[in-house]
Amino acid sequence: MRWALVKVSLAVTTMVVLAFAVPLGLVIREMARDRAFSNAEREAAAVAPALSITTDRDQLERVVASAGSDAGMAVHIPAGDGQEAMDLGRQRAAGEDIAAVRKLGRASTTGVAGGSTLLQPVALSTGEIAVVEVYVPEAEVTNGVATAWAVLAGVGVALVLGSVAVADRLGVRMVRPAQRLVEGARDLGEGRLGARVPEEGPTELRLAAVAFNSMADQVVQLLANERELAADLSHRLRTPLTVLRLNAASLGEGPAADQTRTAVEQLEREVDTIIRTAREAKPQTAAAGPGAGCDAAEVVRERMAFWSALAEDEGRKWRVAGADRPVRIPVARADLAAALDALLGNVFRHTPEGTAFAVDVHNGEDAVIVLVSDAGPGIPDPEAAMARGRGSGSDGSTGLGLDIVRRLAESTGGDVRIGSSVLGGTEVRIWLQLDGRAPVSSRGHRGPVRRRRRGRPAAAYNRSRSL
Repeated sequence: MRWALVKVSLAVTTMVVLAFAVPLGLVIREMARDRAFSNAEREAAAVAPALSITTDRDQLERVVASAGSDAGMAVHIPAGDGQEAMDLGRQRAAGEDIAAVRKLGRASTTGVAGGSTLLQPVALSTGEIAVVEVYVPEAEVTNGVATAWAVLAGVGVALVLGSVAVADRLGVRMVRPAQRLVEGARDLGEGRLGARVPEEGPTELRLAAVAFNSMADQVVQLLANERELAADLSHRLRTPLTVLRLNAASLGEGPAADQTRTAVEQLEREVDTIIRTAREAKPQTAAAGPGAGCDAAEVVRERMAFWSALAEDEGRKWRVAGADRPVRIPVARADLAAALDALLGNVFRHTPEGTAFAVDVHNGEDAVIVLVSDAGPGIPDPEAAMARGRGSGSDGSTGLGLDIVRRLAESTGGDVRIGSSVLGGTEVRIWLQLDGRAPVSSRGHRGPVRRRRRGRPAAAYNRSRSL
């Protein structure tokens, strides 16, 4: 905006200066020419009275000399009444021009070498017409013109520079509030909720700053209300959790009882984490730095061990591949476990009993792929399934499971795709980026995913789909 104002001011001022300076320069040149020929006419008029009285050479020479223009003046007297033609001074004009002026009886100017001449007719006492020739050098015609043009050019340049300076100051006055508004919006978008914008500058930008600050206050208030609501709702779960823990303690010994107590304890820990996070206004997952993250293979083995008991009760066949060696990924252990639980919970919730499922882990140089596939009926609308809050409509479905998985993958620069599995049902592919390069997003992908990248994951993934 600042440079746009400067350019507009420069263009407008330049056009105005040219519109006035060019005609004014031409007028000054014409005025200098008129001044030079006016002086020549006065010199010719000084000789005219002497010519009307006498034609004596000596007297005329003294008159011409007294006028101080003997070097630039000539007198041409024609022959008549027994008098011979006489020429005083240096003749510069052509003879035909002098004859034409004598015949017409009207003053005229003609160009000669080095300037111009004024030819002024004068009537003699004998009735003949003499011609007074006054030489006007070119330097006299242009005297002062160059100086005047230089002054005009200087004034024009000063006006242009002054207008540019004024436009630049006005641009700064407009741009600075806009820059502060941009910086405030960027800070607010990056999570600095205390970002505010000074309410100053032009009226429009001042109103925009007022609206931005009001919006920021509302965002802070809404986030505070959400944190309080999440903490309150989570705290209400403590009572039914306490009942579940007491009931689980009375189940006695056995694998089912141990798993129930473990699940209740994990649920209590998750509720406590939600309450602490909501109260402290901190994100659940810290940014992964060097050495942060978890072992995806270990988390997969742990969660499959948890879900295997329920799979045996429902007669489901399951398998795990690629989890026999460490696979480091830049996400928190709890987040990966929550994502796997959401996907495996969907398998148990939305497929009939006896439906087989599998989890595959593919490790490579730049990415890790986790595949969760089943032999169920599939997802008719993958794009709708990926939308936050769009559940299947059945009891217990909130529509947040796949959104949790998507946000986990996108936090690493990866993505999530839904396609058809080799088992005949749905396959959810989680692409976890290791080097921070974000691939092209393709939510709601229908059909098999065949995206090739360098390294091992894509090759291993394609081989697994051909089995």
